[in-house]
Amino acid sequence: MKVLVDTCIWSHALRSKKPEFESQVKSLETLIADQRVLIIGAIRQEILSGYSDLNKFELLKTKLSSVG
Repeated sequence: MKVLVDTCIWSHALRSKKPEFESQVKSLETLIADQRVLIIGAIRQEILSGYSDLNKFELLKTKLSSVG
């Protein structure tokens, strides 16, 4: 079964190192490894809009392009 992951989980996984989000980040990592994660265009756009550094933006855009 595929799982649609919302922006807040992606944001925590990409930007936060807080221990209270560790279980959600681990779940996301598992979904990615199992190729079960989905991301829709609106969520991808929200994630990418948070990056002002062009190099980081392009790197993340490339990585996200391989996600469902």
